[in-house]
Amino acid sequence: MNKIKITVITITYNAENVIVRTLDSVLKQTFPDIEHLIIDGASNDKTVSIATEYELRSSSANNGHEIKITSEPDNGLYDAMNKGINKASGNYLVFLNAGDAFPSSSTLETIASMVGEGEELPGVLYGNTDIVDDNGTFLRHRRLSPPSHLSWRSFLHGMLVCHQAFYARTDIAKRNNYDLHYKLSADIDWCIRVMKDAKRNNLPLRYVDTVVVNYLEGGMSIKNHKESLKERYHIMCRHYGFITTTFMHLWFVFRGILQK
Repeated sequence: MNKIKITVITITYNAENVIVRTLDSVLKQTFPDIEHLIIDGASNDKTVSIATEYELRSSSANNGHEIKITSEPDNGLYDAMNKGINKASGNYLVFLNAGDAFPSSSTLETIASMVGEGEELPGVLYGNTDIVDDNGTFLRHRRLSPPSHLSWRSFLHGMLVCHQAFYARTDIAKRNNYDLHYKLSADIDWCIRVMKDAKRNNLPLRYVDTVVVNYLEGGMSIKNHKESLKERYHIMCRHYGFITTTFMHLWFVFRGILQK
């Protein structure tokens, strides 16, 4: 396989209760070529000290991982994510936020093995997601599951790939920062734009047929569900057109009624 480097970006703010399992899951990765960027929003709890201790543990383990911690005020989650993108130096980047975790020590080995020797790097590598609770305990498989053949049009049917299971080529990500006009669903817009960019450059989107992230249940879009749905609708209209988007949303409503 190609020798690649993966940048893991972890966004934190007062995350002392959930950050340890996230950091431990990166520390345990057998894949050596990891850059781990911890972008903290000036936490006033123990988040930064926990991250600093983790940096020391990683250095002592001599595992080849490169840890970089930044703690400063930001303008919200997506602004912090843009900071991470702009700092990333790996071939691929993925967001693993506080509370999320890699499901096994070989997760990034599996991701990297999907890139063949000498081939041009695919635009996106993506996989499956499990949902966990605050204790990291498995709750269920994610309701929406990714197709084996993904395209930018696939998200017309919903966000089929979890943001934390979506590995974007870093050069593409740097051309497509998060749109800060969106407060709750900028991740959907970002994924679509990354996939569109890959399509324009004739780069494949490659499926990794395994669970690649344990995703912490909740998040901003869940806590602000109604506002998030409105924002998602505007994003889909932007990418797929008003008529197609409206038709699909009517179908979602009708399908929901049938399933009751």
